[in-house]
Amino acid sequence: MTAALTPEWSDLTSWNDLAGVRARLDAGADPEWGAYTFERPLHAAAARGTAEVVAELAGRVDDVDAECEGRTALWEAVFNDRPENVRALVAAGADPWRPMMGGWSPGRLSLAGPTPGLFFPFPPGHEGLSEAETAAVREADRLIAALDDPEFDGYSLSCVRGISAAEAASRLAAEPFDEEELQAIVEDGYSEEAVRVVGFTDVPGGCVVSQAWGYLAATPVVMNALSEGTVAYGMYANPKSGDQGRVHRDGKVTAWDTHPGGGHVSPGDSPAEILRTYLYQDYALAYCYAGAGLRATGRCAITEPGTRLRLPDRDYWH
Repeated sequence: MTAALTPEWSDLTSWNDLAGVRARLDAGADPEWGAYTFERPLHAAAARGTAEVVAELAGRVDDVDAECEGRTALWEAVFNDRPENVRALVAAGADPWRPMMGGWSPGRLSLAGPTPGLFFPFPPGHEGLSEAETAAVREADRLIAALDDPEFDGYSLSCVRGISAAEAASRLAAEPFDEEELQAIVEDGYSEEAVRVVGFTDVPGGCVVSQAWGYLAATPVVMNALSEGTVAYGMYANPKSGDQGRVHRDGKVTAWDTHPGGGHVSPGDSPAEILRTYLYQDYALAYCYAGAGLRATGRCAITEPGTRLRLPDRDYWH
């Protein structure tokens, strides 16, 4: 979808600029539409602006709880961890308990974030997090602390639930090589020989198949084989276009060209996916682990795999 500003908002450089926003509104800019073709100004300010700008826009719109792509401005403020914006919207009359986005009202979603006391005490009839959701929040804190995304791009991985590294290697018909040959290949990660070398690492909950210098570990053929009877979350950290994700279940792709850790949710996403996306914003590697139900160890599966093996020479895209 093309992001195009309407003329009234086209040269606005920041939703922190209260004077600029106010001047546009006074000159006739539409407070209801025009931040982008897919975003209302109040939603944009709630996600990225200041409380002062949010309050200004909230006082100009017809409905402070108007939805855009299945969510209100208050939901955006909670999802983007903007507590001051949350308070400004509630003061303007926004409803924290309006159900939306897979059943996640702004009030309930806030319980999973860094400021869970925003809406205490809960009014009667509004439940908190389930036991499973509370466990997911705790696990997110642990995974994020345990996993550091590599300080380089160009790597790929597939996180696979419920199978061992040995089983993953068998499914891919991977072959070992002698230590001297392997060492030479690893030292020159861009040679023709290195293209088919991937790492295999056992982790609690399953295994990780990885390649520190290329995209092979997240290609369709690799992920189809790995996901037979289970699920695999894959990612290629593309140096040119950012993190490119894929999800495969039972040998078939179910999501492709996703953005792990990118923080974007859609109205059709499941409640669990919405929570996972919220918890792992900016943590692409941890998001893939969590999606596959894996837990981290002290070893980095990308730079220090359990073993490296060579895959057969074939087309891994079709």
